[in-house]
Amino acid sequence: MTRSLQAVAYRRPSVLESAAGGRRLGLETSRGATPAGAVDHPQFFAGFLTSPQKASAALLAVADVAAARYYQPQLRASLDPVVTGSGDRLRFESFSGCGGVYARLDVLEAGLDGGEVGHGTTNVDVNDPLREALSRTGADDPLHLRVGPEELAVTTLDGPVVEKKVPLPDRWLRGFAEAQVIAAGFDLRAELDAAEAVRFLRSLPRGGRNGAGGPRWVVPSGRSLRPTTRAVPGAVCLPGPERLVALRRVLRHATALRVYGPAVAPGSAATASAWEVLLPGMRLTLTLSPDAARGFSGEGGVLDALATDEAAGDAELVSVLLAWEPRIDIADLAAASGLTAERVRAALVRLGTSGRVGYDTAEAAYFHRELPYDAERVERHNPRLRSARVLVSAGAVALDGPVGTVTAEDGHVHRVREEAGVLTCSCLWWAKYRGGRGPCKHALAVRMVRRGAADARGTVRIDGGAR
Repeated sequence: MTRSLQAVAYRRPSVLESAAGGRRLGLETSRGATPAGAVDHPQFFAGFLTSPQKASAALLAVADVAAARYYQPQLRASLDPVVTGSGDRLRFESFSGCGGVYARLDVLEAGLDGGEVGHGTTNVDVNDPLREALSRTGADDPLHLRVGPEELAVTTLDGPVVEKKVPLPDRWLRGFAEAQVIAAGFDLRAELDAAEAVRFLRSLPRGGRNGAGGPRWVVPSGRSLRPTTRAVPGAVCLPGPERLVALRRVLRHATALRVYGPAVAPGSAATASAWEVLLPGMRLTLTLSPDAARGFSGEGGVLDALATDEAAGDAELVSVLLAWEPRIDIADLAAASGLTAERVRAALVRLGTSGRVGYDTAEAAYFHRELPYDAERVERHNPRLRSARVLVSAGAVALDGPVGTVTAEDGHVHRVREEAGVLTCSCLWWAKYRGGRGPCKHALAVRMVRRGAADARGTVRIDGGAR
């Protein structure tokens, strides 16, 4: 497994301390991306949280996911959350060490008071003493939040005094980025009021054996959700329900629970899903991969966008037009870029896989942010994409009408066929997953060779229709 060592440096540890008139929460930042370029220790906010106790609990939930491995939990993760200032809100994101749970806390305009929100993305230090202090935040304690160093600290400290080095496997990076694109295929499936949300979430198991017994499904029933043993229209997959344990921190503050997922047919395989708890002035969302033992990086649903040169050029153009918007308007981008809305969407998918945009299921829209990691490795090191390009370069693909023949290095011949706008393959990968984890390398190779005709038709899909 390819991995790199990620070093993050902070000027001092984040701390929650008492001060005149209340308490002060200082979240220290590392090197980050801003409209002015890369900046050491940017500041994104200095003001008050309108619901201190609720915000503290929600921040702890995000930190819980950052520190967790829900599969093989004996291996501890130690990755700091990511914060993005979007001008009207703060977003805190984290990704579990096992690569199967994505968490995001949106602190909206109503949750902030007395300060302007800046623009940019960076890591924030969340240490054990801070976690302990946040867990003791009272309901009536005024809480001043500072994201980034105080102005005095910028001029008086000579260098970082806190440094963390953590390994970042390629699969983790791919999963963090691809979870955004997968969520773009979700729709709202159910909404529960506060009482039903608490009842449902408290009924879930707190521990499990990594999804033993197969995936769970739930279906809307009146004001609540009821379990079902298999996929039916309108159902939402709940893969590894114990992975929602972080939501327990905010249950007593919840005003509603929203559930998102893709459309499913009878007998569909397990899918990813998103679970959003509404709080006063905030939203806390956990997105789960289709299996507790399998992270988002194995889904492959974004490979089609990575495989085309046109999407690469479009993504480069669109990226120049992004301005840390909290909600990206596709129509505005299309007008500014001269691209069609369809090509803008494809460009955003590609930008999503490189960590440059996230996706907000509540607003059904992408938002601009730049992950503070080398997320371009998503494309460079994606094994199926890399293998497909090798096949194309070797001249292993031959086209004959709707059929593409791919001769592998070992001499095996695989046939990729187009039926009803879907590309299928005779290989074992496609036989096993039926497109549910994206295209195989042979279908990708055929897609690359055929992309001119496919772009003209504009309707060919190679994901097996499982999304």
